[in-house]
Amino acid sequence: MGMDRVIEKKKGVRPKHILGLVGVLVVGFLLFKVVFDNKGSAFRTEKEKITISTVEDGLFNDYITVVGQVEPITTIFLDAIEGGQVEERLIEEGSMVKKGDVILRLQNRQLYQTILNSEAALAEKENYLRNTRISFESELIQSRKNILDSYYRLVRKKRSFEQNKTLYDDQLISKEDYLQAKEDFEYEKNMLEINKQKSKNDSLIRLTSMQTLETDLGKMRQMLVLVRERLDNLNVKAPVDGQLGMLDAEIGQRINEGQRIGQINVLDNFKIKALIDEHYIDRVVRDLPAGLERNGTNFDLRVRKVYPEVRNGQFEIDMVFGSTSPDNIRTGQTYHIKLELGESGKAVLLSRGGFFQSTGGQWVYVLNEDGTEATKRNIRIGKQNPQYYEVLEGLKTGEKVITSGYEMFGTNDRIVLK
Repeated sequence: MGMDRVIEKKKGVRPKHILGLVGVLVVGFLLFKVVFDNKGSAFRTEKEKITISTVEDGLFNDYITVVGQVEPITTIFLDAIEGGQVEERLIEEGSMVKKGDVILRLQNRQLYQTILNSEAALAEKENYLRNTRISFESELIQSRKNILDSYYRLVRKKRSFEQNKTLYDDQLISKEDYLQAKEDFEYEKNMLEINKQKSKNDSLIRLTSMQTLETDLGKMRQMLVLVRERLDNLNVKAPVDGQLGMLDAEIGQRINEGQRIGQINVLDNFKIKALIDEHYIDRVVRDLPAGLERNGTNFDLRVRKVYPEVRNGQFEIDMVFGSTSPDNIRTGQTYHIKLELGESGKAVLLSRGGFFQSTGGQWVYVLNEDGTEATKRNIRIGKQNPQYYEVLEGLKTGEKVITSGYEMFGTNDRIVLK
């Protein structure tokens, strides 16, 4: 049996040693990136291309700036009360008018015919009432005559009856003659009562009929007055003093009843109408103070009306001036107005910037102490005005923040500044 032979180990660097060394280097490089690259992707840019703002501790003025347009305090619309064709245009747009001034004259031949028909109907009704009154008077005279005749016959029949009764009692006439005289007397007495009742009933009927006719005639007279007023409505008049702002009517044009043909601006005062982003709709209420500056003078305003409708992401308000308004103010002028939403108070402030459009104010890039790089940080923003955001959480006074737009930074967690 032979003896085992000892195999000597080869000396020198082998391939497996090289692979192990490469692996160690890769792991070391990765650890280096992790340690020195702050565990996130980075975007490199120059400081000159971005805006950096310092977080401040100061007074936050709760206001927004809106653009308002001057309008008359009141606008009165001119609607055609009566339709017709424009015959004459007496006042032009932009002219000052007094209450009652005739602006337009309209022509309506159909209305003229209606007035003639109403007048003819009224005349016919008046003639009928006149004839009825004459007829009633004749009947009244006849009723009185019938009563007088009945009374006359009653007196005669009574006297004849009394005489025949005496003769019958003395047995000088027959019973038949006595009874006939008695029946004639009673007949005339009943006839007199009937005529009296008939006269009374006829009087009531005449009175009721006359009252009805008088009422109908009064209504017809009122109707004729109204129809004649319609004729006066063909003259379109200014309802108030002011300026004729718009007139949409040309000579010969057909105007329909109720059609809007113009407006009058009351210029004894003005209001300012403004559109505001719907974000503020819960905070803008009646009587909020506002102000504007013109030629170095400040003018106070207040919110008079808030319109509830939201259109295209905006709602509308009306503001009126306080005790004074700018000189030479004109309809259509625009002003930049400072609308106060609340009282001023101390707060942590961050300058407004384009970053808000990218992050919605939920996070920002905050610079380190030496200003060489910035990292993401979550924050919470409260109110805002045209200059500052109110920072509620996430930032401290003195910290520096990139406030320009973040569009070019992509999804990088760090910004390296050159």
